[in-house]
Amino acid sequence: MPYLYQDSKPRAAAHPGAARGTHSSGKGYEQLRQECLRTGVLFEDPDFPACNSSLFFSENPPIPFVWKRPGEIVKDPKFILGGATRTDICQGDLGDCWLLAAIASLTLNEKTLARVVPLDQNFGPDYAGIFHFQFWQHNEWLDVVIDDRLPTFKGRLVFLHSAELNEFWSALLEKAYAKLNGSYESLKGGSTIEAMEDFTGGIGEMYDVKAAPDNFYEILGKALKKCSMVGCSIDTSSAAESEARTPFGLVKGHAYSVTGIEEVSYRGRQVQLIRIRNPWGQVEWNGPWSDNSAEWRSVSPSELRRLSQAARDDGEFWMKFEDFKVHFDKVEICNLTPDALGDGTAHKWEVTIHQGSWVRGATAGGCRNFLETFWTNPQIKLHLTEKDDGQDECTFIAALMQKGRRKLKKLGAEMLTIGYSIYESPGRDGHLGKDFFRYHPSKARSKTYINLREVSHRFKLPPGDYILIPTTFEPHQEADFCLRIFSEKKAITEDLDENVAIDLPEPPHPAPGPQETEEEKQFRALFEQISGKDMEISAEELEYVLNAVLKRTKNIKFKNLSLVSCRNIISLMDTSGNGKLEFSEFKVFWEKMKKLISIFLQFDFDKSGSMSSYELRGALKAAGYQLNNYLLQLIVLRYSDEQFQIEFDDFLNCLIRLENASRVFQALSAKNKEFIDLNIGE
Repeated sequence: MPYLYQDSKPRAAAHPGAARGTHSSGKGYEQLRQECLRTGVLFEDPDFPACNSSLFFSENPPIPFVWKRPGEIVKDPKFILGGATRTDICQGDLGDCWLLAAIASLTLNEKTLARVVPLDQNFGPDYAGIFHFQFWQHNEWLDVVIDDRLPTFKGRLVFLHSAELNEFWSALLEKAYAKLNGSYESLKGGSTIEAMEDFTGGIGEMYDVKAAPDNFYEILGKALKKCSMVGCSIDTSSAAESEARTPFGLVKGHAYSVTGIEEVSYRGRQVQLIRIRNPWGQVEWNGPWSDNSAEWRSVSPSELRRLSQAARDDGEFWMKFEDFKVHFDKVEICNLTPDALGDGTAHKWEVTIHQGSWVRGATAGGCRNFLETFWTNPQIKLHLTEKDDGQDECTFIAALMQKGRRKLKKLGAEMLTIGYSIYESPGRDGHLGKDFFRYHPSKARSKTYINLREVSHRFKLPPGDYILIPTTFEPHQEADFCLRIFSEKKAITEDLDENVAIDLPEPPHPAPGPQETEEEKQFRALFEQISGKDMEISAEELEYVLNAVLKRTKNIKFKNLSLVSCRNIISLMDTSGNGKLEFSEFKVFWEKMKKLISIFLQFDFDKSGSMSSYELRGALKAAGYQLNNYLLQLIVLRYSDEQFQIEFDDFLNCLIRLENASRVFQALSAKNKEFIDLNIGE
């Protein structure tokens, strides 16, 4: 769950050369492989064992699977046979066509493929039963190690396999991705763009084909030339239609890859064609320009060779682009990061990334429909300074990704409905409050709130400063997130919630003895009654005094203060170090207490004696504390109840401990400065 520290400072896109090992032993692929070669024992991965838990989390296997190594399935296994191509991907008995469509697109880019599937692996003399693959996860490249035991039934692979029965790179890649996400079952159902991003670190865009721009054919052509990965699908109107075949041989609710786009000369005119691949390796379009259609007989042999057109039942087919727009509904494009593009690529994106969390009661404010909490969401400032070449506006893609939800499937987690809004900056620093959003409309926003891993959209805005608010649709929903900004020109981002500042008022100076107020005289009498002649009280006695006073105060519905708070008060105010409070110290604290009561009542909107934890940021600021999101989230987790309410006793305890901590910090800072000054003086 999202309670780990998230460094929200903007950072550059991660480079795959620094992929982090993930094996529980702390050892990397090469070290594990050498150990196996030295001992003569084939690798068995304890992190993803050959058992049912690696297959399914919600059910037992429907058939008795047997885990076998490739050498136990065929006589002469090969890692890659004749190069890794899109025809090596044939779907098995797992609903992960979205993943297979992405793998098919991956094979079209040799550089990207070699990064995900290191090609120096084989079943030769140095075979040790261990393989590794690299995936991008939330701005980090991970090296995932697996053994090569694969689930089989009656001697054949159950899941992804190659058309060549002795080729195993694609089956092993699927296993590594299943390990990354917790199990094979975790791969059921998904969006092609999700896997495309995990293979490239790229950023996705989705198009509704029926509402696509006029230059959509050109967009797709440019995307493929830039080595972008492209997928497409046909919508279903009900669950019953999932993977239903149309009369034209297409499959609804099924993920296809777009593998080519060309114009062909046909009877004296140019016809726009698009090439599609079905990851099943079979079941193809049977309309115009399909494998055996009459149209191909009117195309010259040279054109046929250029298009590599042959009538094979391999799942790949051409169709007229106009027919594509009629029959398909969605297209997904994964734009690659600069490091994923070749050196000769003309256009490369500028990329910045933010990590953050939505935490109940603190920063999980929900969308703009929930104004009372919307303002508490994380806020990122975006500086657009450079216009696009020859344009008056700045182009950027904002992509909001929820992290780790697929891996949490086995715990019952589902994808949350997420989105974001963009506002013009009012020109002041710091976290924007509720009133700003009450009176200012958004300048732009994600096209929709949707329960996908990532929501992205392309924008063109005038140069200036903007505030981006990433949110879940409903408040109180928790997740970690990653926000990425891809811009045509350099864009500068900063987290408005990153700074920590303390600006406490001067300590109060109560009136001296002869000028005591009536209130102070009453306190002195009560103090003498409890403490005796030494005029000092313990934590237990302070608890009695404060609760007695608060009970007499009108318009306050506080519950009793706790002994813990009173001990913290003495720790803060006791200047003599004897663990007790003198009357002069008590008077100073009481002045503090009155200010804290006033602040608390200001944020206790319904006068119930407790305040919403979402208001804590404002209350702390009124008391002189500006905290970043991480510290705020920790405090809310410590002091709020299940209804996201904070009692006055917890608020008081929190403020006392913050002041104690600030004093320690200031003392250490002063000592460090003194040490530095001494060293400079020497």
